[in-house]
Order: sequence, then structure tokens, then C-alpha cells
Amino acid sequence: MCMTERTYGMIKPDAVADKVTGKIITMIEEADFEIVAMKKTTFSKAEAAAFYDVHKEKPFFDELVTFLTSGPVIALVLECDGAIAKWRELMGALKPEDQADGTIRKLYAKNIGENAVHGSDAPETAKREIAQIFPCLSCGCCCE
Repeated sequence: MCMTERTYGMIKPDAVADKVTGKIITMIEEADFEIVAMKKTTFSKAEAAAFYDVHKEKPFFDELVTFLTSGPVIALVLECDGAIAKWRELMGALKPEDQADGTIRKLYAKNIGENAVHGSDAPETAKREIAQIFPCLSCGCCCE
């Protein structure tokens, strides 16, 4: 059974700086995602810390926050049947040695840290991330 769902996707500062956002968006559209919302934004330190709150006790937390605040990102709400799993498949593996040909990370990631894109890993995470970046999509007051 197919289920239309939404996920949060982000083109990270490294890919924006490398001017590959258009290529990544083309890959998203060619994979039959509906882009429900999209904006270019720059995270403050507090916003980045809140975004990566789940990792706050890990040794790489400060590095994540620093990287996310290093430049603008393209924030996306993507929708299709099985969006979370489908987006994670299109992104590709986090570790460079595990990345499959044709995935965004295989094409555009520089290393495990500068890995071009982010995607929600579960429905609860997607809901939280979308609410943080696109609050009006959660309340339905102005965007839908």
C-alpha cells in the first residue's frame, strides 16, 4: 500500500556554495517528488543548535552547528508516496565508501561532514523539522 507523506529535505551550505542546487532540485523533480515548500535561509547558531538538538550530547555537535551556520541552505518540504525512504535513497549513504552511483551524495558530497544534503529519518523527525523551518505548514494558517 502506498502512502503519500511529507519529509524535510535540505541542500546544505557546501552544495549551495558549490552552485549545484539547481542540479539537486532537478534530481528531486525527476524522482517525482512534489516540492510543497522551498526557501533559501541561513541558520543562526541557536536555530542550528535546536535543529541538531538530538545530537547535543555527541562529540561532533559543535561541528554540526558550525557547518550548518556557515552559509545559506535550501530548505525543502518534499511530498510523494513513501517520501522519507525515497528521499533517503536519493540522497545516498552518509559514508563516502557506501554511496551508490547516481545518488546526490555520490555526485556532490565532499566527505562525511560536507555531504550536500540532509533528510528526515522518520515521520516524527520530519514533522519536527518541517515545523521548525516552515511553521505555517504545521498550523495551516497561511501556506496551504
